[in-house]
Amino acid sequence: MMNTFDTLRRYSGFMLLSMTIGFTSCNDNNDNVTPAPAPPAENEGEVITDLKLIFTNTSNSNDSVIAKAQDPDGEGVLELMVLDSINLDVNKTYALSLEIMNNLESPGKDLGKEIAEEDDEHQFFFGFSTNAFKSPTGNGNIDNGTDPVNYNDEDSDVQDGSGNPVGLMTTWTTASSTLSNGTFNLRLQHQPDGIKSATSSATDGDTDIDINFVLNIN
Repeated sequence: MMNTFDTLRRYSGFMLLSMTIGFTSCNDNNDNVTPAPAPPAENEGEVITDLKLIFTNTSNSNDSVIAKAQDPDGEGVLELMVLDSINLDVNKTYALSLEIMNNLESPGKDLGKEIAEEDDEHQFFFGFSTNAFKSPTGNGNIDNGTDPVNYNDEDSDVQDGSGNPVGLMTTWTTASSTLSNGTFNLRLQHQPDGIKSATSSATDGDTDIDINFVLNIN
């Protein structure tokens, strides 16, 4: 007659065999499962180390005002820091051009050139103290994309016979009244995959630059 120990030993052996078969079956099933595809890599923006706003008097090319910003730690935690105020004269018209660089590379990488090459995916928006300029009037188009800004460049994505604005080149005519400690906000939106249009705004797409300068007009 089989004693209790022999019964338990046989039962345990049976259970162990069953668990082994089950474990092997699970492994075999897992081997046949196609792994899920990896998520797409994020589109990392370019590192901007140096930004320069160049206001050139349209009546005198030797008369220019330069305001700079710089990222002191490159790819570190700090953002672009404003180094200069924008100090313009009353009743003057200025052509504004932008210089955008990644100087972590040698030689420095001209990101303005890249933006121009990808002009159908980028647009600069501007905000400023109300009535600081005769033209454009108002306070800029950051709060409302249809408000006036004097863009002098268009992208290559032609719609209805004309392209949409970019903003690497703009024109500004200062008011006749002075202004102290006003604001001038520059924002660059990256608007790929059909986001950019005639009605896109400063909240569409991803923000590559958003920086505020002090604006003085004397």
